[in-house]
Amino acid sequence: MSAMDKARHKVEEAVGKAKEKLGSAAGDRRTEAEGKTEQTKGNLKQAGENTKDAFRQDG
Repeated sequence: MSAMDKARHKVEEAVGKAKEKLGSAAGDRRTEAEGKTEQTKGNLKQAGENTKDAFRQDG
């Protein structure tokens, strides 16, 4: 399940990045901010998965 979660988080980050660029190009600050938020969520979730993996390997 971990690989599936990692892929899902990577997609969330990519969607956020695209949304941020779209908002920036359109001058829509709200969409741009939503994109940044989605990117941050994706990054944090990926970091959590990496931490879980590190503990699994050491355990």
